[in-house]
Amino acid sequence: GRTPRSPLTRAALPRPVHLLFRLPFPPMLSPAILLVRFSSIGDILLTTPLLRALRARHPAARITMVVRDDLADTLRHNPRLSELVTWPRGGSLRELATELGRAEWTHRLDLHGSLRSRLLRQLMGGSWAGYPKHRWRRTLLIRSGRRYGGALGHVAERYFEAAAGLDVRPDGGPPEFFTSQDAEREADAFLREAGLGNSRPLIALAPGAAHWTKRWPASHWEALVRRLRGGSDLVIVGGGDDHPIGEQLVQAGGGRVANAAGRFSLVGSAVLIKRSRALVAGDTGLLHLATAVGTPVVGLYGPGVEELGFFPYHARARVLQRPLGCRPCSAHGGPRCPLGHHRCLQEILPEEVAQVLAGPIR
Repeated sequence: GRTPRSPLTRAALPRPVHLLFRLPFPPMLSPAILLVRFSSIGDILLTTPLLRALRARHPAARITMVVRDDLADTLRHNPRLSELVTWPRGGSLRELATELGRAEWTHRLDLHGSLRSRLLRQLMGGSWAGYPKHRWRRTLLIRSGRRYGGALGHVAERYFEAAAGLDVRPDGGPPEFFTSQDAEREADAFLREAGLGNSRPLIALAPGAAHWTKRWPASHWEALVRRLRGGSDLVIVGGGDDHPIGEQLVQAGGGRVANAAGRFSLVGSAVLIKRSRALVAGDTGLLHLATAVGTPVVGLYGPGVEELGFFPYHARARVLQRPLGCRPCSAHGGPRCPLGHHRCLQEILPEEVAQVLAGPIR
């Protein structure tokens, strides 16, 4: 079954490594593949085209993925996996290495390339394969204002280079995310109680972002809500940190907006996005979540540019951005605009977003 259990004692770790589910292991004649990607939501979701290709090419393989425990929902219901192993933030990598080392692996893929994943590799030993992060080219791309460095390639396809020995290639499909019946019932009940999405189209809005420079201004979100509320119902999605701005948008919505930010798990948020005609979001994990459930996306991109490899992948999407010489200012965003103006997102206006939503998103 899929009942969570810990292969380690609670005395061994502050919070133990958890084996969230295990399916029957195939014979060792089939590949036994270990993949490591601790975080974050978007990066993990962008590994799913590789997981799909591995399962299609090696249907009897044992495919095990390691993620951080607070991000387990990204893959909790993914049928491509044989095992999902979670590691607590700040937990013992030595304990994790010991647990993983009890199994035999024909292939070990590091899809993170971080200090932690490299330490795990050293602790476990064995042969590992990674993917090209192009750190120097990325730095050159940023510092030269896109004049040098070139396109790094989409990260979803760069992950495949770690699996070069497994005879897989991208199938042209988007990321995947799998929900649960319980989450679908809960999300549907929320929409019924709010009276949204019945006679009018439902649009999801994700106003949050981990880094300030990736956030569209709150005043723009409010103006967009006022423009859309006459013909659409709106649901705000995101985590607990996004609840306050969600309340602001409820006030601007005239009864046509429900705030689900912080109320649902990632799986529940995925259902709300799946029920929506479109999602408006910044360069965040929820944008990739929408592509993974098949919902069209309007992406608001500031610091991030296509060359960095994190645009929507093989999905119905429209990216709005401004051709400024200061973009990209960083690889992942930051706490403030280096030049103090934040024009990259300030200049994407609510009426432009509303105009895109009025037509088909391809």
